[in-house]
Amino acid sequence: TGRRKSERKPPGGWPAAGSWISKLQGKTNGAVPPNVALMYTVGNRTWGEPADGGFLGVSHTPFNLLGSKARSSPEGMVLQGISLERLQDRNQLMKAFDGFVRSADSKGVMESVDVYTQQALGILTTSKLAEALDLSKEDPRVLARYGKSDEKFMRDGAPRMIENFCVARRLVEAGARYVSLNYSRWDWHGGDGMNFPMSREEFPLLDQGLSALVTDLHERGLDNDVSVVVWGEFGRTPKINNNNSRDHWPQVSCAMLAGGGMKTGQVIGRTNRKAEHAVERPVKFQEVFATLYKCAGLDVGRVRIFDGAGVPQYLVDDGIQPMHELV
Repeated sequence: TGRRKSERKPPGGWPAAGSWISKLQGKTNGAVPPNVALMYTVGNRTWGEPADGGFLGVSHTPFNLLGSKARSSPEGMVLQGISLERLQDRNQLMKAFDGFVRSADSKGVMESVDVYTQQALGILTTSKLAEALDLSKEDPRVLARYGKSDEKFMRDGAPRMIENFCVARRLVEAGARYVSLNYSRWDWHGGDGMNFPMSREEFPLLDQGLSALVTDLHERGLDNDVSVVVWGEFGRTPKINNNNSRDHWPQVSCAMLAGGGMKTGQVIGRTNRKAEHAVERPVKFQEVFATLYKCAGLDVGRVRIFDGAGVPQYLVDDGIQPMHELV
């Protein structure tokens, strides 16, 4: 959300970035929810649960397409107790709901069905989202650039499903406005002392996948329309601990941004030589959010929504502006 935990929350809590975009910009079509997640259910809940809609409501909570299985597919999606796994194939599913859709629309029943059920119905009765998830329809040469995925879950973290970067691009092309995902496990500083070996193992894979995604966006003419952000919540301790690793260090951190029509190819901000604290152009978390909102066409200084208590709420705190170096 970009808000401090100590900050007073509105009734229902603060919405996540994708929820703001879902509320303010809505759907592009009825088959794909505007706010989608590719978030695996993992041992550490904070790494596997997409942030919710806050005071904007459950209808703007990310529609998560994944669970405890490594590969994304419509399997396991449930509508009124009926799941795809209970049906032999997609054609049977279509037949099962075809009559219901026509009857419900004619009687106005859909108006009383909750938004999540409507989204699920759209997913289960159209092919647009299912096709976006189906990587067999992707050009094999493009898919190969992303690298090889690993379906094994990384302890209490997500698997290295690098192909989900490509799935995210396909979801955006299908109509999603915001896609969030978790990838691998980055908490390396414990008793196993795996900080340095894991860095050497993980970063080349991440670099290949992100490079393929950014290249993909440019080749498809989407680089001005689609923003990419890779972000964690803190940096690493300048001093190595007794386990030959680095611990959590909230004093400084970093983020990578691409696309969105931003002026990329630059490093913004600088720490001292030991990476202990910022010494030049410190960037606030909300500045990154403000920049992403700007790229999405939202004016952070003017857009406001009233919460359940009738209090106007803004995308970011007063005085926060998009990063002028980028937009």
